[in-house]
Amino acid sequence: MEKARLVVRGLLDRIRPARIRPSEPPSTIVDDDGREIQICPYRDEAFEGLVEMYDTFDPEQRAQGTPPIQRDEIRAWIEGLVEGVNVVALHDGQPVGHVSFVPDGTDRHELAIFVHQKYQHAGIGSELMANGLGFAREQGIRYVWLTVESWKRGIQQFYSRAGFSTVNPMGAAHRMSRTL
Repeated sequence: MEKARLVVRGLLDRIRPARIRPSEPPSTIVDDDGREIQICPYRDEAFEGLVEMYDTFDPEQRAQGTPPIQRDEIRAWIEGLVEGVNVVALHDGQPVGHVSFVPDGTDRHELAIFVHQKYQHAGIGSELMANGLGFAREQGIRYVWLTVESWKRGIQQFYSRAGFSTVNPMGAAHRMSRTL
């Protein structure tokens, strides 16, 4: 019965995707593949797991040069990310998703979100985004922006479901933003 409910929910979400509303971590979900996923604020003990997650990330799914490909570059990149506000999705204690809000030198923060390819299309990204936005708001972040390639319509729709609006639709990458 539970499996049928999940299948129906997945089909309805494809037809009429639900809005992604900020919520506050920690939370635990069972994803569309039946895996229990914990979503919580980043802690230093997750660092090595993030390095491993990004080291095994499909290079074809990189966006605008991130994540880096070389392990030492991944470590340096993550060190920069964790200076901001971060939330991770964990399966069996290992990171499978990560959302980061990096200060840009103004009162604004750039968002980056990644879900490992083995965990995509199972509802984790939506829950991770919701918890990330809620935690960012709790931490005092008020304005969030990102850039997304213009041809990636599906991910643009995902960000729109999370309340982002396109503020610059020109060129190869579109800038999207929202207030919290």
